[in-house]
Amino acid sequence: MFGDLYSKVSLRFLAQYPTSQSVLAMSEENVTANIQRLVGHVASNRWSLERSQKLMAAAERNPFRETAFPSHLISLELFINLLLQYQEHLAKLDKSIEALAEELLEYDLIQSIPGIGTKIAATILAEIGEIDRFDHAKKLVAFAGIDPSVFSSGKFTATRNTITKRGSRRLRTALYQAVRCGLRSSRNKKIRAYYDKKRAEGKPFKVAVIACVNKLIHWIYAILTKKEPFRVD
Repeated sequence: MFGDLYSKVSLRFLAQYPTSQSVLAMSEENVTANIQRLVGHVASNRWSLERSQKLMAAAERNPFRETAFPSHLISLELFINLLLQYQEHLAKLDKSIEALAEELLEYDLIQSIPGIGTKIAATILAEIGEIDRFDHAKKLVAFAGIDPSVFSSGKFTATRNTITKRGSRRLRTALYQAVRCGLRSSRNKKIRAYYDKKRAEGKPFKVAVIACVNKLIHWIYAILTKKEPFRVD
């Protein structure tokens, strides 16, 4: 109904209306007003009205309108409060991480690559650490687990190889997200051109994306070692 089951709006609405019966006990106007109060000025009254109508229709269809055990409602309330507290703590941690990252020159340099935002940049820097640890871009590729694994036995060598997936999983995930962001709406024209080239060569989607991740790592290595921003042209 709200797009994200674990959003603050979803959780707070569920805390207020934990059962279908509690939803149906209210008028459509009251439910709409409560939704609007939770979302504030982010959404229009029409959006809130549509959500209230969908919620009330779903409550009508639900054959289990009340819970048989009141203790379940107490547990639900406790879990919702815990989730909201965790979200608040995570938000504070994100701000602290960004504040620390902003003190680093490399933080701005990495964000010069289209598709890399604040959180992805902070994750990449945290996982890589000192770039001097890697004397070649290929070692950084291996650290991210993007290097291909070659299976061979005796005289046999596999013709199809997968990436090793060793090293930092968080770094690998952040790089993958950066590539996907760069490809979206062709935000990163260089990565888009490289992706299109690989696809034109007949490479499957996943293989083409991994190739882009490999290319991105080489760019990041060059940026961090040379202390120069990414050149878009």
